[in-house]
Amino acid sequence: MKKNGTLNSEISKVLSDMGHTDTIVIADCGLPIPANVKKIDLALKIGTPAFLDVLEELEHEMMIEKVTLASEINEHNPNLHHLLCDKFTDIAYVSHEDLKQETKSAKAIIRTGEATPYANIILKAGVIF
Repeated sequence: MKKNGTLNSEISKVLSDMGHTDTIVIADCGLPIPANVKKIDLALKIGTPAFLDVLEELEHEMMIEKVTLASEINEHNPNLHHLLCDKFTDIAYVSHEDLKQETKSAKAIIRTGEATPYANIILKAGVIF
């Protein structure tokens, strides 16, 4: 659920429409986007915008109950994994293939310019009360 403020109008609309347990994905520039899921493409060039920049903005905008990461992130992108573990206490891990399957039920996928391995996260909406 959206907490306050405004970002990109498409992101703002999706967040405003989300309810408890709905999901939104922040993706690197390589994650495939399922045809039936809204794609919000922010990618400008490799690295811009960065995954963490987009995540930090969404943290201000929505109540996050839980996150899901690909289990491969620990081995292939340990720096990002460490930062995410510092941010979130409720983390579920699934294989990258299963994560791609879970994106099919997301309200939207925000594509960033991130070009580091497994820089994808599923954010599950909580409630503000």
